[in-house]
Order: sequence, then structure tokens, then C-alpha cells
Amino acid sequence: MSKTRVRVIDLETTGSRPPAHDVCEIGWQDVVLGEDGLWSVNDDRGAVLVNPGRPIPAVTMAVHHIVDDDVVGAPFWKEIAPCVLRPEGGAIALATHRASFEQRFCTPHLSGGATWICTWKCALRLWPDSPSFSNQVLRYWRMPQGLDRATGLPVHRAMPDAYVTAHHLRDMLNEAGLERLIEWSGLPGLLPRVPAGPDRGKYWSELHDDVLRRFLSDRDEDLRFSAEHALRSRLDDEPPGQEAPRQGRLF
Repeated sequence: MSKTRVRVIDLETTGSRPPAHDVCEIGWQDVVLGEDGLWSVNDDRGAVLVNPGRPIPAVTMAVHHIVDDDVVGAPFWKEIAPCVLRPEGGAIALATHRASFEQRFCTPHLSGGATWICTWKCALRLWPDSPSFSNQVLRYWRMPQGLDRATGLPVHRAMPDAYVTAHHLRDMLNEAGLERLIEWSGLPGLLPRVPAGPDRGKYWSELHDDVLRRFLSDRDEDLRFSAEHALRSRLDDEPPGQEAPRQGRLF
């Protein structure tokens, strides 16, 4: 096995907020760097059911279809997490779609202080014209080469979702490189379009400066970051001598 790999993971849980909620399945799929300098999806994939230590709510059963009987006798999260998050031979990073969710459960203590890649944030940068940035919309909008449809099903189970994410990650790594993906993942999401409200669906370039400035005080970090980025881009594009009078109006 290549020593240079990124492990893609996906979690199915009882809810979104630990410690009130916990993990009931983890899946993984490795992406490895070949001698030719290209990244590829290999055959190292799998999933483990996890005992969340509490009943699984019906609303989450309805998403992933894991029921209480499935996890009887399964290992607890703290027992199994290090085995998957810190694989034998190591991984240079962990990756997942919407990493902020998985990181709630995959604490630095469990992951060994791993570096993370968020494929959602990277997709915003690399494929801004996608109609949406969910894992599955990207799957069918992009149709990644080599993605076996059956292996990527059912949706909302940990291994199939990790498998799909890995194909996005492979293409991202080959297009932008590891360091850039890590850099983007450490920043707020750079939304290419307004996600909600009266200007929903518009690119930031279509909005007047005054409209952009309204987003600078929004509670959503991604919205603030995206609007500020758009304003700064406009300042950078202005002829010399015109930037200074407007700088103070950004904040």
C-alpha cells in the first residue's frame, strides 16, 4: 500500500450534537498517491457499526436505516475510532464532506491531531457552477470517472458515502494539490452564489456593493467571508488611486 494516502471517512450518527448524540457507523475509503504523481481511489475501504450507547431516534433511523438491533454488541465509539482514524501506516490527512460535522465526533484525541480536508469547501472553489454542493449532487453533476454506481449505494450509509467523496477528493487532489486543499479547508467556505433570501442563486459579482456589505454582519461565517472576498476582489480590480477612499467601508 502507498504510504502517501488520505483517508476519507463518513459518519452516521444518532444526531448532530455530541455528547447528546453519538456515532452508530463509520465508513472509510483511502485515496493514494501513485508513483506517477497522480492520486487514485484504491481498494482499502470498509465500515464498522458502532454502539452509540443510547437508542437511535426514529428521525435518524429514517435517514440511514440503522436500527438499535443492528448495533447490539458493536464496539463503542471511543474503542473503534482510533483504529479507523489512525490507520496502520498512517495517513497524511483525513477528509470528509462538510468536515465540521465529523470533527464534532472525531476529536483531536481520537484522531491523533489529524489534518483535515473538507471536500465541500474545496468543491465551492473548484466547481463553482455546480447546481448544488451536496455529495450526491456533485456525484451526478460531475459523474466522476471510475465511480461504480453500486458501490456508492445506498446513500446515507457510511462506506458508500465515503466512497463517493473519495472520487471527488481524487479529482480535487489531481487538480489543485494537497497543500491547497488543506489551506482552503482551514478557511470559511467561499460560496460562489448567495444561498438564500431575495438574491438567492445570484453570483456575488451580480450584486451591488451596498448589498454585499449587508452580508458582512451576517451570523453565518461563510456568508461573511464570501461577501468580504467579493468586495476585496472589486477593490483589487480598481485602477490605482481609487481603492483608498473605499477601504474603510468594508467593515
